[in-house]
Amino acid sequence: MIRELLPQDLESLLKLYTHLHANPIPDPSPSLDALWQEIMTDPRHHIIGAWENGHLAASCVCIVVPNLTHGQRPYALIENVVTDPAYRRRGLATACLDAACGIAHAADCYKVMLLTGSKQESTLRFYEKAGFNRQDKTAFIRWL
Repeated sequence: MIRELLPQDLESLLKLYTHLHANPIPDPSPSLDALWQEIMTDPRHHIIGAWENGHLAASCVCIVVPNLTHGQRPYALIENVVTDPAYRRRGLATACLDAACGIAHAADCYKVMLLTGSKQESTLRFYEKAGFNRQDKTAFIRWL
């Protein structure tokens, strides 16, 4: 089942994020609760999840960004694409990406951008197979 995450899904998402760059689960805190509430109430912030047998197996984030160019059409960013290793090669991440692109299309976005830090050819081919290309843009990151 593919759906946007709900407020009660935070614990499942944080567990899944441990597979994303060995991200640790943060300790419960008022600031974590406030951040989650902010994300959940932001109409431009979408967290899509693929569920199998009650387990959050894959996810991605889609942010719709208002824009003054391209006929004032927004664009979308996809970030934090992750699949639990036990659930890989089942099409779950692709389904999440497709759902994110559906959200972008419904918001009249003129493009969807996705960055990956992976240099593995298999990962890059996965994104290409999902409809993204690596020829049109060059990405630069300045870590803060």
